[in-house]
Amino acid sequence: MKKAIFAICFLGLTSSVFAVAPDFMEKLTAESRPAEDRARDGARRPHQVMQLLGVEAGMTAVDIGAGGGWYTRVLSAAVGPTGKVVGQFGPRALQRENGQAQKDLAAALGNTEAFFGDVSELTANSFDVAVTALNMHHGNAERNVPYLRQILGVLKSGGVAAIIDHVGLAEIDNSRLHRMTVADARQWIRDAGFEIVEESDILRTAADDHTLAVNDPILGRNSDRFLFVVRKP
Repeated sequence: MKKAIFAICFLGLTSSVFAVAPDFMEKLTAESRPAEDRARDGARRPHQVMQLLGVEAGMTAVDIGAGGGWYTRVLSAAVGPTGKVVGQFGPRALQRENGQAQKDLAAALGNTEAFFGDVSELTANSFDVAVTALNMHHGNAERNVPYLRQILGVLKSGGVAAIIDHVGLAEIDNSRLHRMTVADARQWIRDAGFEIVEESDILRTAADDHTLAVNDPILGRNSDRFLFVVRKP
């Protein structure tokens, strides 16, 4: 009951108090934002995800395992010029032409830093919000519980994170399909020390029956995805 009350209060604050930067939607639709990024908005729902996380202008945010930088750009727009975003691309990105694409992305956004170290090398207790999207399906409990603990460590007390990944079925070879079960994610999140605020269905889709690899052209990059909003106690 206490968790339910907390979740309701948290979501009430999200909708009534927290506010992303005033030009957030303008930046999402701007032609300067890659067309490929804009094309994914319908499935990834950036505004709704930012609302669920309670992101507001001036916050410090980190995109863990940032990949192509989709969430890095969204977070940058959400926290605005008074906020700060770190795109954690990892050391492998630095090896590819010295991470020039990631450096260029950070420079263009203005309020963003490209970071090429491991999560454990980020400053502890320094971020209001974190996002890790489509990263955990690569590993098991032995890898992912420590990984989540590292994310927990870089958040401030009370900081929140979005944990997003492709939904898989327990009876299917998820490693081959680049998927994972919701039950595994839930257990690992709790084992890492996070408090689960909400399991949201805003990224779910019935069009994906979980039998195809997530990069199968039939899915059009719109896989069924879980979203946990979690909090550092």
